[in-house]
Amino acid sequence: MKLYISCDMEGISGITDPSYINPQTGSNYQQGRHYMTQDVNAVIEGALAAGATEILVADSHENFNNILWEDLHPKARLLRGTPRDHSMVHGLDQTFDAAFFIGYHTRHGVPGILSHTMSRVIKNLYVNGSVVGEFGFNAIYAGLTGVPVCMVSGDNLIAEEAKSLIPSIHTAIVKEAASRTSAICLSRQESLDVLTEQASLALQNAKQIAPLTTQVPMELKIDFSHYGMAEMAASVPGTVLSTDSTFVTYIAKDQYDMYKTMRAMMNLAGGVPFC
Repeated sequence: MKLYISCDMEGISGITDPSYINPQTGSNYQQGRHYMTQDVNAVIEGALAAGATEILVADSHENFNNILWEDLHPKARLLRGTPRDHSMVHGLDQTFDAAFFIGYHTRHGVPGILSHTMSRVIKNLYVNGSVVGEFGFNAIYAGLTGVPVCMVSGDNLIAEEAKSLIPSIHTAIVKEAASRTSAICLSRQESLDVLTEQASLALQNAKQIAPLTTQVPMELKIDFSHYGMAEMAASVPGTVLSTDSTFVTYIAKDQYDMYKTMRAMMNLAGGVPFC
């Protein structure tokens, strides 16, 4: 079986605050990289035990160069670096039997460890009128590609968010959120055991988990942090800035169009100062 693993950092075992995830300023960032690599390796072990024959790991946090390549499980290949047209799910196509989203977090404006959606410039993302976080946005992409998202790891609240979209998904809960930057964390060994166990079960049950379905063409709507960001994002051809609001809308023909346009709008908005 061929497995795609998209790995973010906020939901990794033991990580609770920005000091673990910021490559530029994080005093605990190197420790966070170590935790991230260990979590991924535990998932790979479970997947191999369940029959995985080919595994691609997409480093999907910040600059996409967080996983310690020299320490990654030798049975996996690593996609790292940026830019990528489809960011956190780049390279995911119909040849894969399953996708796992490891180290994920809840969407902007809701509880959960380090909750946010994609970037500081985005308040919320909507697809066909429904608000989605990074999990939902990437799961829509996977589903339209024909690949089921069979596992998510992170805190208890991303598990709930994922199950609201994919009820049969397997969840590896490695911490319980106490606030946005504190959590009750499982021990290192218990976290690794949970990740390995759920990865194995998820791959064994992959054929019973349906890909997420979404009607196309899709209405992509983004609520930006302030009006200047929305104005800049609306310079992308085909977008519409709603009157007297920070909402920019685009009709995407497929998942590839949706992802590239979201990235273009986000990157343009990111060049606008907050004040």
